[in-house]
Amino acid sequence: MGTRNNLALLTDLYELTMAQSYFQSRKFESATFSLFIRSYPPNRGYFVSAGLEDVLDFLEDFCFDPGTIDYLHSKRMFTDEFLDFLKGLHFTGEVWAIPEGRLFFKDEPILEITAPIIEAQIVETFIINQINLQTLIATKAARCVHAARGRAVVDFSLRRTHGIDAGMKVARSSYLTGFSGTSNVLAGRRYGIPIVGTMAHSFVSSFERETDAFRSFVLSFPDNSTLLIDTYDPLAGTRKAIEVAREMAARGERLSGVRIDSGDLASLACEVRRILDEAGLVDVKIIGSGGLDEYDLAALSDTNVPYDSYGVGTKMGVSGDAPWFDMAYKLVEHNGRPVLKLSTGKVSLPGRKQLFRFVDGQGRLKKDAIALLNENLPEAEHLLKKVMEKGKAKDPHPNLKEIRECFLEEFNRLDEPTKAIRNPAAYPVELSPRLKQLKEKIEQQVAQTQ
Repeated sequence: MGTRNNLALLTDLYELTMAQSYFQSRKFESATFSLFIRSYPPNRGYFVSAGLEDVLDFLEDFCFDPGTIDYLHSKRMFTDEFLDFLKGLHFTGEVWAIPEGRLFFKDEPILEITAPIIEAQIVETFIINQINLQTLIATKAARCVHAARGRAVVDFSLRRTHGIDAGMKVARSSYLTGFSGTSNVLAGRRYGIPIVGTMAHSFVSSFERETDAFRSFVLSFPDNSTLLIDTYDPLAGTRKAIEVAREMAARGERLSGVRIDSGDLASLACEVRRILDEAGLVDVKIIGSGGLDEYDLAALSDTNVPYDSYGVGTKMGVSGDAPWFDMAYKLVEHNGRPVLKLSTGKVSLPGRKQLFRFVDGQGRLKKDAIALLNENLPEAEHLLKKVMEKGKAKDPHPNLKEIRECFLEEFNRLDEPTKAIRNPAAYPVELSPRLKQLKEKIEQQVAQTQ
């Protein structure tokens, strides 16, 4: 791996200072860290797992190349002996994780890493960075798709996402949960996502006459033209689009759609639909965009506003109403000894764990149970899968379409009250009796020794 692409230094400094202290104390024992989300942001009742592929690729490639060692040496913080140790450091542990595209809930382990403690500790920052962002966006996007109630939703967020990596991961995570495409062309190429786009207001205003802008565009794209009709007056723009559509029909072509990007989106869509239908253009689609999120989509769906699809951008791409999760990566076992954290509001669950999912007689999700790794709860699915062993992924990554299909199938089996856009019902998550007993035992031990 070249220095430019080496991500070993994509970490918080304290991971490295702890690593040197572990090293000098000769602490090389096995440790298990658990990743989980402590609480739901407002109006969230579930999460969607995303980002595991990037984590596994990072762990497989993890190393400190000469350039990274030279940089650390220049900081004059680390001993030569420790830096020599880092030169040969690779990730050699195992990972149990919820596969991408699966639903999970607060306090549940998203993944657990077991490795020599320096290896398991030093990768914390990257893991949280990737899982937090992609799970955040996948969850937000799933809510948008649900709120649209069968209407297609497209990712328009790239220009306002928080950087290049975020823009790419937003496109992937939103497609994973049911978006029909993205405006991000690079993401389309990299991930095989359908790419979608229309035109900007600047294109229309570059022509003296709006009709000429429409004519120019459809001549370039006679088989797939959507005209942006709200640069000046949306209803006048609709009538000009009808004029161009009739010219197209005379050439054996058909206008695909019109897009409304501003104004009172509900009333405008109704008026535009009426004008198009009266002109006999019942097949011309109406696309809505302009600052939309799941709350807007739900309101439009509730009143059956006649949009055929939506472009959703900024508020989805930054998860505007909930831009972060309270995600934690905590030590739960060290050298075979279960441990936990008892800080107020930040209690963790001890020991290596398994997550079990129960369904009812109709296959709908019933409840989850967090248990110890070696437990077996009858008639439940083991949700944490062993995805990495001895530093190598056990299986090829599933493709994005497979993950998407998995998500859509499971999401359909989640009860509607838990999927609600506002004030969702709590999904039942229990602790197994053995995990409860272990937690109480460790709490008592900590109380006696501290």
